[in-house]
Amino acid sequence: MKFLAVTAATAAALLSAPAFAAQDDDARLYAGITGGTLGIGPEVGYRLSKNIGIRANASFLSISHGFESDDIEYDGKVKLQSFGAMLDVYPFGGGFRLSGGFRINGNKARATAEPSGGTYDINGTTYTAAEIGTLRANTDIKNFAPALTLGYGGGLSSGFVFGVEAGALFQGRVRIKPLTYTGTLDSAELRADLEAERQSVQDDIDGYKVYPILQLTIGYRF
Repeated sequence: MKFLAVTAATAAALLSAPAFAAQDDDARLYAGITGGTLGIGPEVGYRLSKNIGIRANASFLSISHGFESDDIEYDGKVKLQSFGAMLDVYPFGGGFRLSGGFRINGNKARATAEPSGGTYDINGTTYTAAEIGTLRANTDIKNFAPALTLGYGGGLSSGFVFGVEAGALFQGRVRIKPLTYTGTLDSAELRADLEAERQSVQDDIDGYKVYPILQLTIGYRF
């Protein structure tokens, strides 16, 4: 009788072990922080199955960067603000994933220039600081951009998760709006020179239609 009781208890323990293991390895919900070229912000995800998952995140970051175009020094400021959703495919059922989705862009970029040596040289014409004042350039960035990435997001075990993601955001052409200025001069020649300068800046950035994605994440799966 005692033998039967021990046997039954052992069998029950063996049968219940897979259930406990499945529970420990079935942590589908994820919450964490992501940071990288898109900015820094919160991220949440849900693993629908061993091979399919979904994620949503938001990213924010402000960057200042100087650049030169046609001998004019600009002080550029970029404000990254975007919201994204991704469908993740885990082909091997582990942590490696291929992802596709989109981002809603609220990104903004602008640049200002002050005269060097008291004058501007715009399209080969010299203007005084009083005539031009501060030169300003603003951009028009598309609100919707598809994204493709690959990376690692951890398995289904509960606990802390570290991940990495690399890919591309297909944002398209960033358009430079007509340049504006705060100076006193108003002439057809200046307007033509400003349009030539705008086109020069446009030519400098036309090659950047694809924005690189490189993000690191840390979070908790439960």
